[in-house]
Amino acid sequence: MARSIVAGIAALVLTACGGGGGIDNPLTNPEDGPPAGNPAGHCDVPAEAGLADVSAPRTVVGDGTAASCTSAAVIAAVAAGGVITFDCGPDPVTITLDRPAKIFNDTGPDIVIDGGGKVTLSGGGRTRIFYMNTCDQAQHWTTDHCNNQDTPRLTVQNITFVDGNSKNETEYDGGGAIWSRGGQLKLVNTRFFGNVCADTGPDVGGAGVRAFDQFEGRPIYVVNSTFGGAEGFGNTCSNGGGISSIGVSWSIYNSLFSHNHAIGNGGNPADPNTPGGGSGGAIYNDGNEMTLSLCGVAINDNDVVQHGSAIFFVSNNHTGDIRIDQSVITRNLGGSWYTQYPMISAHDDTMITVTNSTIE
Repeated sequence: MARSIVAGIAALVLTACGGGGGIDNPLTNPEDGPPAGNPAGHCDVPAEAGLADVSAPRTVVGDGTAASCTSAAVIAAVAAGGVITFDCGPDPVTITLDRPAKIFNDTGPDIVIDGGGKVTLSGGGRTRIFYMNTCDQAQHWTTDHCNNQDTPRLTVQNITFVDGNSKNETEYDGGGAIWSRGGQLKLVNTRFFGNVCADTGPDVGGAGVRAFDQFEGRPIYVVNSTFGGAEGFGNTCSNGGGISSIGVSWSIYNSLFSHNHAIGNGGNPADPNTPGGGSGGAIYNDGNEMTLSLCGVAINDNDVVQHGSAIFFVSNNHTGDIRIDQSVITRNLGGSWYTQYPMISAHDDTMITVTNSTIE
């Protein structure tokens, strides 16, 4: 039987106020934001990339009232693992966390966090929202090969992340809303608005999501999700306004990246006398054997200072590739080093396969 977590100490934000996000202007009404996903995306989604079953939750956050859905309740539920759902009443709610909710590696093997389409988790412009790291001893080591283990398998679905802020993180930087290393990660029907990470740095990024070390090099699935999506709702970091990773493959379906910003300067590695960064308005990928696969994806109106106004993709050993199908990449601004396609920065020998798509 599911147990209901009702204790808590942080405020539940239910005010309606549009705006930009970040610590000085928190975005407190995600209901004004665009829906999850690209409405023009109609690609078939593999079965393994679909919604996880939440019919038998380990924990239900809340007792049917908005007041029962608190920061402490969310943090405790995530720490307990398993399948997590919410019962916060009939109306949409925003739960503002006072510290990151941390996944423990021995509470799976499957961890599912499902907001039911009505829950927003906010960092309040002060804290990261989710943290998972199979190589962090504090989160309990479960194997002797923490950088390549199959669990936890984390699915985050039907939920919105706003105002995550990892600028105060030093050891595990980037990942304004979600920082993930190891196991497997999947995002379905998610939205990311107004999240931020470090303003500068040559290899820090992912205002929405920062990822490392997926099991056996399997891709992170992103399905029917929105990063930004409208003016005033974008995410901002030195690199990778939407997502950022090192050595990770991504399979992204029917999703929207727009109005995100890579605001560092000096590139990667940093030019002399610069702090570095400014690449990957929507997507920043670095590493070796990796594939970025987009199907039914729209990437538009993102901007950068240095490279890759839409996509920055560097395979250090020149083995990675990009696959773009039934997608539209347009109106992304700034940057340079466009060797094959506009708005995509990659080595000139990187294999980029484009079918039934518009890049202009």
